[in-house]
Amino acid sequence: MEHHHLEHMHGSYDWALVAFSYIVAVLSSYTVLEFTGLNIRAGKRRWNWLLCGAAALGMGVWSMHFVGMLAFSLPVPILYDLNKVIISVVAVIAASFAALYIIARERLSHWQLLGSAMLLAIGISAMHYIGMEAIELQITYKPVYVILSIVIALLASYAALWLTIYFREENGRGHNWKKLLSGLVMGTAVAGMHYTGMVAAEFQMDSELLLKEGDLDPKQLAYLIAVGTLLTLGVSLVINYYSRRFMRQEKVIQEGESWYKSLFMNNHDAIFAVGDDYRIKSFNAAACELTGLSEDELENISTDQLISLVTEDSRQNIRKLFGNSLSAELQQYEVTIRHREGHLVNLSIKNIPVDIHGKVVGSYIIARDVTEEKRTKEHIQHLALHDELTDLPNRRQFKQLLANQIERAGNEQFAVMLLDIDRFKMINDSLGHTFGDLFLKEMGQRISKAIQHNGVTLARLGGDEFTLLTNYGMTESEIVYMAQHIIRAISLPYRINDSEFYVTASIGIALFPMDGVDGNQLLQNADTAMYEVKKNGKNGYQFFSSVLNEQLQEKIEMEADLRKAIDEKQFILHYQPQIRTEDSQMIGVEALVRWKHPTKGMISPGLFIPLAEETGLIYSLGTYVLKEACRQMKEWHEEGGPLIPISVNLSSQQFHQSNLVQVINDILEKTGLAPQYLELEITESMMMDAEISGSILNDLKELGVRISLDDFGTGYSSLSYLKLLPIHKLKIDRSFIQDITSNTNDRAIVATIIAMAQHLHMDVVAEGIETREQLDILTENDCHKIQGYYFSKPLPAEEVEKAFFVPNRVLK
Repeated sequence: MEHHHLEHMHGSYDWALVAFSYIVAVLSSYTVLEFTGLNIRAGKRRWNWLLCGAAALGMGVWSMHFVGMLAFSLPVPILYDLNKVIISVVAVIAASFAALYIIARERLSHWQLLGSAMLLAIGISAMHYIGMEAIELQITYKPVYVILSIVIALLASYAALWLTIYFREENGRGHNWKKLLSGLVMGTAVAGMHYTGMVAAEFQMDSELLLKEGDLDPKQLAYLIAVGTLLTLGVSLVINYYSRRFMRQEKVIQEGESWYKSLFMNNHDAIFAVGDDYRIKSFNAAACELTGLSEDELENISTDQLISLVTEDSRQNIRKLFGNSLSAELQQYEVTIRHREGHLVNLSIKNIPVDIHGKVVGSYIIARDVTEEKRTKEHIQHLALHDELTDLPNRRQFKQLLANQIERAGNEQFAVMLLDIDRFKMINDSLGHTFGDLFLKEMGQRISKAIQHNGVTLARLGGDEFTLLTNYGMTESEIVYMAQHIIRAISLPYRINDSEFYVTASIGIALFPMDGVDGNQLLQNADTAMYEVKKNGKNGYQFFSSVLNEQLQEKIEMEADLRKAIDEKQFILHYQPQIRTEDSQMIGVEALVRWKHPTKGMISPGLFIPLAEETGLIYSLGTYVLKEACRQMKEWHEEGGPLIPISVNLSSQQFHQSNLVQVINDILEKTGLAPQYLELEITESMMMDAEISGSILNDLKELGVRISLDDFGTGYSSLSYLKLLPIHKLKIDRSFIQDITSNTNDRAIVATIIAMAQHLHMDVVAEGIETREQLDILTENDCHKIQGYYFSKPLPAEEVEKAFFVPNRVLK
């Protein structure tokens, strides 16, 4: 047996190379730590990134080890076994791959982190001690230091990996410095383990040591280390470049996903993502709210189960439309579903196909609740075709229905009936629009109940005008019966403010096709027939006729002439004196308007005043009459005539116009007439609302104008206004005077009115006196102020002057 002589050797270190070895360890560690966060989201490229990272870390650790070996010097040359060197590289790369595979995931448990750290420590330790075995020297180890080196590798690896996990999700300020800290710690794990392991080694020189084939001398090792270091640096640079590029792309993707997720989850519309297997893949919170189904119930259900919520009559069509959306065809439609709680929900649906690389892989169902919107739309549409007050069809809908009926009629007969409430204007003007609206609503209900015929449509054209459209084949006797029934229903008393009011109805009837073949003509002819009823005393019905047609043409012509007459000042005033019987003196005059037509001569006020009120021309006409009457009286005063007042009638429209007081004040200022010489005559119908009329009358009283109550005793109003309102004079209506000589009731009424006026300290004037007998009865009852044909008919201004202003003239 041969004995070899063994000598213990002590080495020394080149500290520059030691520092370089640590830098290599840190650089490789930093690169791999940069890589771990990237690898988590690499998807299909995960294994490529794992191999690159493991190679970078393994080569870095290996390079650091052998740079450290180069830094170590012994008294003898150090040779290395190439095979063992390669095995050491493979060992550390394999361990690094296993460690990185564990750590490169989104969520990591404590045990997985510890396992990864142990694998990495084992790989570093294995590489070191296998690399030490590659040295062609006899080496013994101190067990304590060997164990310590492995513990250092484990603890430092664990700390470095924990720091990596802690910092890898951060992208803010200081992120790179925090990763560098992790790299420094991990570099310490590698370097600390290596140099502790070197302390554990004792080198012995064998006197028989010979250079074998395949051994590496230090110079060759230096080249190999240089290649390994360059390779490590190269891989590090590539990984760093691609990691930054990948991180930028990932940031864009993450931002896009965040935007999409926010839009998806927080959208007020319900969104369902449906796969090509017709199952719901995901949905947002609005989907649960819209359907009433819980998240568990919606999870992964089929579209057919979702369509089962749709009302039964629409399901088949919805299945077809949804199927089309999976054929790359966008679908948009409305549908009604039944909510889990039982109520119906109207939805606006969009089916949007999801196209990836030219292939439809699913679709989105976007559902918007349009229940309230649809209800509002239907309400607006209803309002567009119905009267807001009575909820009856309005003018627009009535004309549509009439046009449709004419189109389908052929030669079949049907009727258009136009109904107007008599005396409604009196109620509306005196009681106000609120009571007027309630009244019209009640009238609409009464007419609806009175029709009792399925073939009749009732509509409100506006104001107090209603129309009825009968179906085909209704006979004239049936139409008459219905008209009579409506008139009776309307004539029943109507109670407002603890008072009963009575109104009547005037109905005009036009028949298709004999009275017109289009809607406007039928309505116009029914209107003509209705006005004929009003002219003949109201409260009745009238069929249109050829005679009425002639009258209609006359009315149209008169309206045109009336408008021209105002512009051309064809109106003149006549004046009827009011006489005091004791001395036959004129105590006042009443101004009465006359129309002097250029071809038809003098036209009575009874013909054109109603037309002026109907067309709104009464304002212009009334202002003209007031102005001319005041001018004439001022002129008489200036010429030495008696200082007496002039009376002017006000229509209801004039009385309720908002600027009445201002108009009268302006006229008085322009004409110069003192206010006390203007007497305004109003009727009882204007007094129905004491609050409104009282305000107007008090304003007029403050102006200094006198108020006379015309046609007293013919209205339905309460007498309480006589003590509440500033009324100066009562005029007894001619209807009580004409039969006063033969009718004891009329005589009693007249006596009562006279007595009441005297007790209320009011003047009283009797109008319509035509005979001496009438005058005597009035005188006997202490009425001494008279107006009528017995003394004088209405006269032009110049004839009044001749008859009454000549001194010492004796009246007969």
